[in-house]
Amino acid sequence: MSRAGCPYDNSPMEGFYGIFKSEFVNEHSFETDDDLNNGTLDYIYCYYNHIRPHSYNG
Repeated sequence: MSRAGCPYDNSPMEGFYGIFKSEFVNEHSFETDDDLNNGTLDYIYCYYNHIRPHSYNG
């Protein structure tokens, strides 16, 4: 076990959050929490999972 907070413990999620922040959070602004929640769900379930090309797929 490495020390707490080490990015190598959960590298797939660290990679996702880096992409999420750079492609979504830093590119948009939201008026309310509901706007943020709905935008996040749209990004993850519609764009990230179905449209965005993933490197492991070739």
